[in-house]
Amino acid sequence: QVQLVESGGGLVQAGGSLRLSCAASGRTFNTYSMGWFRQAPGKEREFVAAIYRSASTTTYGDSVKGRFTISRDNDKNTVYLQMNSLKPEDTAVYFCAAARGGPSIFATAYDYWGHGTQVTVSS
Repeated sequence: QVQLVESGGGLVQAGGSLRLSCAASGRTFNTYSMGWFRQAPGKEREFVAAIYRSASTTTYGDSVKGRFTISRDNDKNTVYLQMNSLKPEDTAVYFCAAARGGPSIFATAYDYWGHGTQVTVSS
């Protein structure tokens, strides 16, 4: 069992930056690929970024490429999402998730989910 707790969300102006963190419980964090997803009101959950267990592989959704960076610190059981050049359309609840398999763009591939953190970008 893995418990995930996101933090770092908030209100920021367009063009600004935020760094989200996701802290995981347990000793097996480094055996999971980790992902970030987001969901805006009235929209489906959208893939944002994912990272392999050893951080050797990362992948990003098209809408965030070049602006967001996913990273992880296996010693701290934490995955991060650095978000730069934020836009109003980035406004959503951001979720982190853990997968026993590889870093997938599909939410169904993930086994554990956090409760989310709200990110609001004002214009």
